[in-house]
Amino acid sequence: MTRTRAADSPPVVLTIAGSDSGGGAGIQSDLKTIEACGGFGTSAITSVTAQHTRGVESTHLLPRGEIDAQIGAVFGDFAVDALKTGMLATGEIVDLVTDRVAEQPVPAVVDPVMVAASGDRLLEHDAEEAYEALVAESTLVTPNADEAEILTGVEVTNAERAREAGERLLEMGTDAALVKGGHVPGEEVVDVLVTDGGVERITHSRVETDATHGSGCMLSSAIATRLAHGDPIAVAVRSGVDLLARAVRYGLDVGQGPGSVHHVVEVRNEAAREPTAEAVEGVVEQFADADVSRLVPEVGMNVVGATPYAETPEECAAVEGRITRTLSGVNPNRGVRFGASSHVARFLLASREFDPDLRFAVNCRYDDTIQQALDDLDWPVTEYDRAAEPEPVKAEEGSTMQWGARQAFEAAGETPVAVADPGDLGKEAIVKLLAPDAETLADRTLELLDVV
Repeated sequence: MTRTRAADSPPVVLTIAGSDSGGGAGIQSDLKTIEACGGFGTSAITSVTAQHTRGVESTHLLPRGEIDAQIGAVFGDFAVDALKTGMLATGEIVDLVTDRVAEQPVPAVVDPVMVAASGDRLLEHDAEEAYEALVAESTLVTPNADEAEILTGVEVTNAERAREAGERLLEMGTDAALVKGGHVPGEEVVDVLVTDGGVERITHSRVETDATHGSGCMLSSAIATRLAHGDPIAVAVRSGVDLLARAVRYGLDVGQGPGSVHHVVEVRNEAAREPTAEAVEGVVEQFADADVSRLVPEVGMNVVGATPYAETPEECAAVEGRITRTLSGVNPNRGVRFGASSHVARFLLASREFDPDLRFAVNCRYDDTIQQALDDLDWPVTEYDRAAEPEPVKAEEGSTMQWGARQAFEAAGETPVAVADPGDLGKEAIVKLLAPDAETLADRTLELLDVV
């Protein structure tokens, strides 16, 4: 019996860039990102680099005719929905790509790749002026601070100077400019999007890492793919920046250098949702079978599981309505769903800032008996004093758990098994147990129950 074909029709994105043998940047990065963002990636390779996480060892440029043939082959067969450019290397190639972009009525994202993250130069000096015409044909240009200075003459040292550089790029003819802030010092990374409609600053906390290999390629590819899906420029840019922030936070430890960004981080995170929810359900069933009533606080108990790359409570599975005591034991009020926990989920996410391997947590009653049991177990235990919480922290919605986790982890000097909150006026005393996996969380909780 033959089967009926059930084909998909993803938007087609063309990347015109160099090849990175290390897999972290260039064509390899682009194709991974396009696929992860729901597009179908096609390519025209401009150059072949012998490259890895530590640098670029050599570069071989393809003949102009071969590059042109690749672009022609893609447009001759595919209905391309967007394109992006990366490493173009020479003025001759920039001119060729400018002519081809001008012929196609599709969104074009220009990433003016000039220097690799390792510091190796990827563009001939005499090719810099050629970029002016390509910028004029672009829908969006995405320079970092150094590239923006080369293109506009504006030294980008802060967000205001980034705005000025972006406005210069608009004067050159682009529809929009995203001046990236990764190379600008500061605790936060501020990317500045400049369009005819105004200026938008997109801010993320800076991640302490040198593993940013492929970040520019990934960002421009993600934005191009969102444009191919039909998103407006501002929406596509915000989506791409958010994706890159997660990809840098949860980067890949590969190679002997700093490593690479995680191109498929959101795909992997999404794939882990169901197993995470099932793991939480398994822990809840164990707690019900063992009758953990003695550990359930007055506010109710919750079991929380974060996906591997979770950043928000909406990416944490928990019991809706919590686990409560009944005459016959304990019972979850409703099922497990994502976003069902606020306090415990926020505390778990805050704890992951100190130990990203932590993925599961549960809140338990905290009294003299449980405090003694924790002492008997000889676990690493720490606490924070809610009474010492600064007023500005109390006033900011959702910030208490972040503050508490920081106090606890900095006091402990290591990853604790239990974090105690002795409570405050109107606040019940609670102890939270943390674990890297559901099995460990269940074992620790039941061990505490046995000692109690």
